[in-house]
Amino acid sequence: MRQLFQNLKEYKAYLGYAPKSILKTEVADTYLNWLWWFLEPLLFMLVYTFIAGFIFSKKVEYFPIFVFIGLNCWNFFDRSIKRGVTLVKYYKGIFSKIYVPKYIMLLVQMFVEGIKIAISYLLVIIMMFIYKVPLTWHILEALPLFILLFILSFGGASIMLHFGVFIKDLANIVTVILRLFFYLSGIFYDIGANKTIANNALYSTILLRVNPIAMIMDGLRNCLLYGQSPDWLAVGIWTVLGVLLCAFGVHLIHKYESGYIKIS
Repeated sequence: MRQLFQNLKEYKAYLGYAPKSILKTEVADTYLNWLWWFLEPLLFMLVYTFIAGFIFSKKVEYFPIFVFIGLNCWNFFDRSIKRGVTLVKYYKGIFSKIYVPKYIMLLVQMFVEGIKIAISYLLVIIMMFIYKVPLTWHILEALPLFILLFILSFGGASIMLHFGVFIKDLANIVTVILRLFFYLSGIFYDIGANKTIANNALYSTILLRVNPIAMIMDGLRNCLLYGQSPDWLAVGIWTVLGVLLCAFGVHLIHKYESGYIKIS
């Protein structure tokens, strides 16, 4: 981990410049330009709100914002993990010419997604005013949850980065597993209040604590919408586990990255 912090210091200028460059490139050939960063999550939110709210008649207070919070949280995690799997192959041309620590490029991609999620949560704040959601001091408790989301995403993505070099079918496997977790994370339903999955609260409690993304979503909704604190015990446990995942992933990359290009 000490090497990680040294590289972060060494490449801090690049970490500041590269995400902005990528974001500009993404929208350079579009008519709506940067407005897509607002429209994309907003349109997905409308789709899921319609499907879950009208077709399945889910009764959740502030439901459009409820979905929006979960969807943006999931998108950050999902895109980070998928990018980790294919990162070495995607940047093979750069890595074959110059040395850049592989997790630095991963962080660049995560910063890009971080900027997008920040824009999306500005929309969440606007929607909270539109729907007259009471503002409480619990909104401040959302910050540790965002930090935990970043830690878990980086830890998982760095491990996937390593194994993605050696396991050619890993991208397909990860896509299937992430799809399963998508439906188990409560993006468009309330896990804690859902009685169709199980007839007791024990299942919901286990699911919220075993699935950290579901736990983060639930905590963010409690902080932002319902004036409640997250499950700090679960947050603490997953923070420790997330740091360990990061350390393990960085260790794997440091140990084996010299051979990545030859294998990929």
